[in-house]
Amino acid sequence: MGRLCDAPLPAAVSGAIAGIYSRVYDVDLNEVAERESPYGTFDEFFTRPLRPGARVISDDVVVSPADGKVESSGPVDPTGRIWVKGRPYVAGELIGSEADAARFTGGSFLVVYLSPRDYHRVHSPVDGKLALVRGIPGDLFPVNSIGERHVPKLFVRNSRVAMFIDTPGLGRVAVVMVAAVIVGRISVKAIDAPAVPPGDHVIDAPLELRRGDEIGTFHIGSTAVLLVEPGIRLGRELGPIRYGQSLLRTS
Repeated sequence: MGRLCDAPLPAAVSGAIAGIYSRVYDVDLNEVAERESPYGTFDEFFTRPLRPGARVISDDVVVSPADGKVESSGPVDPTGRIWVKGRPYVAGELIGSEADAARFTGGSFLVVYLSPRDYHRVHSPVDGKLALVRGIPGDLFPVNSIGERHVPKLFVRNSRVAMFIDTPGLGRVAVVMVAAVIVGRISVKAIDAPAVPPGDHVIDAPLELRRGDEIGTFHIGSTAVLLVEPGIRLGRELGPIRYGQSLLRTS
């Protein structure tokens, strides 16, 4: 499937596929950046950028990293676990390190699910410096209601990438991109590669970020999980959200 998504498409075929996909999944093409030529591959269409000004970045200190639906949020409990739809996940397993996860105990988490219709680029939720990227290999189960019901420990079984952003006033913030079925490739701005290789990647010159700056792309999929340290509580209601919207208020 990865080879098919990256295969060159004739202009007529590209236009037809983009049109059919947009109708089936109700994609809003009015917010997509203009192009002088058709998409060269399906992956180019799936990872399409938005036009300038399509999103407004909140002045609040923590914003949504992605378009999609807030599916779960709450505290990281004293045992270092988060609860997503009644299922417990250990934060250390999610981000690939118990030591790194310790600083999030007592903090908050939030899960954004990206459906096939959504814009699939991920953006920084805070101002800060991207200092570490961790590639965590795994499976590619579907990250939807079926997968959540039938695959135990889904988020910590799937392939994922954890990015750690150090901030001036909020401590460290983690953004975990969880891959899903079919292609499951994740690329990030800080690493010059089609996909993040397994293991820790220390960014020698940490990448300076402002809220809303692009940090990664899902090449099919999936879910973004945000973790923050104690001292700030994420308070967004469940339901639709766009990247750049505040995560600190419920109205």
